[in-house]
Amino acid sequence: MTIKRNTIKRNYKKEYQGQLRRGDNKKQIERQRARRLLDRIGADKNKNGKADKREGKDIDHKKPIRRGGKSNLANLRLRNRKANRRDNKRT
Repeated sequence: MTIKRNTIKRNYKKEYQGQLRRGDNKKQIERQRARRLLDRIGADKNKNGKADKREGKDIDHKKPIRRGGKSNLANLRLRNRKANRRDNKRT
């Protein structure tokens, strides 16, 4: 039995504007932007909505958002969860 997934494209720009109106945390919005960027450019062979290379890993900002880092490819890297969260506690 196969399950057919909803193929409607999300309007991320509209969602972002809604988040800003609600006053959502800007750092959280930056992290979401990084996830979407890697999901958009990465291969998704199992069709679950996540880039295959990102599954089970965290997206790490080389220069943290709290220190002015942005969510562009030059500032992003994939790391295992344990290492990323250990390092984030230190800074």
